[in-house]
This record gives sequence, C-alpha cells and structure tokens, in this order.
Amino acid sequence: MRNKKEKHKIVAVGGGHGLGRVLSALSDFDGDITGIVTTTDNGGSTGKIRASQGGIAWGDTRNCINQLITKPSIGSMIFEYRFKGNGELDGHNLGNLILTALDSLSLRPLETINLIRNMLKISVYIVPMSEHPADLSAQILDGQIISGETNVDDLIELPARLILEPIVPATKEAVQAIQEAELILLGPGSFLTSVMPPLLLPEINKALKNTAAKIVFVRNLGKELGPAGQMPLNTILSWCEHSIGGRRINIVLGSNNDDSLAGNYKQVAKDLASDHYQWYHDKNKLSLAIKQMLLSD
Repeated sequence: MRNKKEKHKIVAVGGGHGLGRVLSALSDFDGDITGIVTTTDNGGSTGKIRASQGGIAWGDTRNCINQLITKPSIGSMIFEYRFKGNGELDGHNLGNLILTALDSLSLRPLETINLIRNMLKISVYIVPMSEHPADLSAQILDGQIISGETNVDDLIELPARLILEPIVPATKEAVQAIQEAELILLGPGSFLTSVMPPLLLPEINKALKNTAAKIVFVRNLGKELGPAGQMPLNTILSWCEHSIGGRRINIVLGSNNDDSLAGNYKQVAKDLASDHYQWYHDKNKLSLAIKQMLLSD
C-alpha cells in the first residue's frame, strides 16, 4: 500500500461536463492532478470560433475551468458570461473568446490555460490533448467518412471506427503526466466524442499502453443519446482497450455492477449520483470513491 503522506499523481481523460466533474472531485486531493482535455469540438460557440479563427476547440477546456472555480470573482463571472441577443455575438461564451484571444498572444495554447488557471487560482493542471487543431470523424459501415464531432454525435448507427483528421502530436505534458501517474481515469462523458478522441493520438495511446498506473473507467449514470447509447458496456471497454494497444482496464466504477462484465473486470459499485440531478456525479461521492481506489491494493 502506498504511503498516505506521499502526494498522489492522478490523470483524468475526457471532455465536457464529465471531465469537469471528475476534476472538481479531485481538486481537494493532495498531489498533482492533471486533466487531459479533448479539443475536437466543432459545435456551438466553439465551432463558430474555430470556423473563423482556426485553432483548437476551447469549449471543453472552458467547461472544466468553470467547474473548478471555487470562489466567485469578477474574473470568474467574466469567464462564464454568455452573450444574448440578435447579433453575431449571440450564443458566444466570453470565456471561449478570451481563450482564443490569449492563444493568439501566447506561444502555446498551454500557456493560455496556465494564465487563466493562475488568474482564477485553480491548482489542477489542465492540458489539451493536442495543441494543434484536429477534427473527429467516423467511418460508418458502408465505408463513408462522416466528418465533424457534431455529425458523429448525430449518427443513427454506431460507426465502424473513429478517426482524427489530421493525426496531430499529443501535448508533451499530457504524455508525461500519463507516464508519471499512479491512477488514470477515463470518463465519464460522451464516449465517442469526449473520451475517445485523446486515445486516438499515437503518443497518448503508447503512454497508456505502457503505464504502470491503475486505469479506471468511470461509467455514466444514465444511458447516452446518440450512437454511443447503442453500445453495451463490454463493447465500450473493448473500444478503449483496442485504442490503447490492448492494455486492460483495471477497474470499472459505476453506480451498480454490470452482469455482462462478471469475471472479466473488477467492478466497484458506489452511490455516485447527485441528490439534485440523478444523471450528474456528486463531487463528494466521486471523490470518496476515488480515494478508496487509490488506497486499495
């Protein structure tokens, strides 16, 4: 068992609300916590900015930052503000625009994130999966390629495979964090469009394949909409493992045990649901479950 006085090194991989929830649960841990964020979104405010300005998608990063803000401030209110009206700014999130503007003034997107983290006093490291723009595509069963994350989410059928276009280099700090981690969390969140994209990067794929860390898959509390909702849990885990070179997932964390996994995976069943929103993970319950997995052999 690990000495409890040692600082833990934990990595969480994903995007959107799911990753933000996990990072929020980890924010009080004594150690180095890193979130590796998906950067392929092409919808909403983020998609409009990418279409006109280029660059990586900032929406998932902004979402994580919003959930990590613990003390309201002028800075946090500005970062969360969303424009309303009939003009071109309608629907745009000011945080996305700020990140885009700072990115144009910085040498690297990671510098932009660190500047915002310091301003908002966020201790968790937030690292984009890549600092180069890429889009998520899917090949469907007839061989056709469907491009764009929003179009993948809207598919009626489960795709045969996912593709990053182009294949871009992973952020070196993301790879290093995986190599040094003792616990790696995949999910929760939209499986095809939040959890999977980072796993498609060769450097992240290799790092996860070779890691000595425990890899934990955190299940959603409800059934997804879209094609991922058609996937049994064992198929989801198989996709993950195939994408990381056959490396087995060590633990599956959820609100109950899935009978289809019996004998094949270690499952941990906990009450993880928020008392107010049954499909949202409760920060404190999730934090406790992760601490118990860290301290278990």
